[in-house]
Amino acid sequence: MKRENIGLLLITVSAVAVLVGLLTRAPIPQDLAYHDFSDNVGWFNVPNILNVLSNLPFLIIGLLGLHKLINLNSLNIIHDNQLAYVALFIGTALVAFGSGYYHLWPNNQTLVWDRLPMTIAFMGLFSIVISEFISIKLGKILLFPLLIIGLASVIYWHVTETNGQDDLRFYAIVQFFPMLAIPIILITFNSSFNLISGYWWLLVAYIAAKLFEHFDAAVHDILIIMSGHSIKHVAAAIGVYILLRSYDNRIEYSR
Repeated sequence: MKRENIGLLLITVSAVAVLVGLLTRAPIPQDLAYHDFSDNVGWFNVPNILNVLSNLPFLIIGLLGLHKLINLNSLNIIHDNQLAYVALFIGTALVAFGSGYYHLWPNNQTLVWDRLPMTIAFMGLFSIVISEFISIKLGKILLFPLLIIGLASVIYWHVTETNGQDDLRFYAIVQFFPMLAIPIILITFNSSFNLISGYWWLLVAYIAAKLFEHFDAAVHDILIIMSGHSIKHVAAAIGVYILLRSYDNRIEYSR
């Protein structure tokens, strides 16, 4: 069996497993303890200031990516699906505002604004990877459906939470399935470019960010001045920056 066929099979099996596993279980409520971050120190009348300010790298890197993409035209990308890269960097920049706003007043209502821009970035990235590794046409066709699905997953959670049902299952699929499918694609398909390490570093940064998030209090106890959740923001932003740098340095294979 060809490597690409194995990849398609693994993606299909993974998608079915994720869908069946999540949709056959009871609705997943948002754990209210998620909002209890270990670092709640405020400075200059700004609450939770480090969790707020640690989002600034997202704004800087998102705007830098958009500047290079639109104004300088200096990135080596799939130009037929340029909107996917725009979505990635716009989503990254907007995370700074959404997450910053959430961390000023952490609760389920403000968490909506944290998650909406993240889905834009996730779905833009997924469309990019499909374009660069599987099919430019498919990646382009899927961009807007993916964006709509991502945004709808957050809206669905918000509506169910408001109605007292609180169901995170669809958002969980949107956030985690691409992070499962992307490594499969990287391994089993050939890239249109000579460098793919930026995607691997982004995945490493994502995993590191989730670990810092999980061990928020433990990291805070060790470092004292900064919590795991604040480092999570910086780690995730660094992953996007490494990916951006790889877009600068890679070369597209002739097609």
